[in-house]
Amino acid sequence: MSELLPGVRLGTRFTELVGIDHPVVQGGMMWVGRAELAAAVSEAGGLGIITALTQPTPADLALEIERTRKLTEKPFGVNLTILPSINPPPYDEYRRAIVDSGVTIVETAGSSPEPHMEFFAEHGVTVIHKCTSVRHAVKAQKVGVAAVSIDGFECAGHPGEDDVPGLVLVPAAADALTIPFIASGGFADGRGLAAALVLGADGVNMGTRFLCSQESPVAESVKDQIVANSELDTNLIFRPLRNTARVAKNAVSDEVVRILEEGGTFPDVQSLVAGARGRLVFEEGDLDAGIWSTGLCQGLIRDIPPAGQIVTRIVAEAQEVLTRAAARFQR
Repeated sequence: MSELLPGVRLGTRFTELVGIDHPVVQGGMMWVGRAELAAAVSEAGGLGIITALTQPTPADLALEIERTRKLTEKPFGVNLTILPSINPPPYDEYRRAIVDSGVTIVETAGSSPEPHMEFFAEHGVTVIHKCTSVRHAVKAQKVGVAAVSIDGFECAGHPGEDDVPGLVLVPAAADALTIPFIASGGFADGRGLAAALVLGADGVNMGTRFLCSQESPVAESVKDQIVANSELDTNLIFRPLRNTARVAKNAVSDEVVRILEEGGTFPDVQSLVAGARGRLVFEEGDLDAGIWSTGLCQGLIRDIPPAGQIVTRIVAEAQEVLTRAAARFQR
């Protein structure tokens, strides 16, 4: 196993921006981004992320931030995913809870962060916006975010509708952006981190890899299934609706794909994809209770280590890969 040498850092523009040692970020996953996981990643030198809307109220979010701060003194952030809905959460109250708790790093996702930028700027918050295309990343840069996280087609959850994989998306983003950016989608080991850095990214954002860690607050059966799965064991649902999501292949997602491919509409699958059902998968371990997100990188995941070990191992592997590659081509 690769081991990180004491005192060794893999610094980039992104690590300098947010004050961390290693360019490894734990993605803000619904029901997963809680104190224990975020703190473990941050304590190891990466950037842990609490997911705001996992907490039922803004007051609960403040308590979760407090719990995280008791577990680590190192920087961590909060994910705030903003999506249009009939009965939206009180986003302004969650936003206020974040700044009142002293958090200075926020990952936004979903809709444009522009309506929130003035408030966050007034309170000295560094905003990282998650995008699925270069054009959205450029727009986020124009509205003032400090960094972006750009998702390739390999990612879990919503990869957008362009179907551009990281091997093209990352260098395209590097050509278009002047602010730091991290690559997301398909990253699970040091080879991926090394590749992202060579392609022009300033780090990686990983969800599925940290979903399959000891501190991840999901049922062990979920983690075991990720280890057992290959890169072929996902489904792309909602394709006909132009709202594609990559989820684990199971009886429910197979049924969703079938119904929509046969001409069904969202009401025909609404009960199958309800968030409450997906939460049962994570909490009770019934892998066919609902849909649950996982990325193609599950095909590279073969163990369930502590989250901190994931950070240090990936950085050590990346250093080895980069050193070996440089030596290979020396004359």
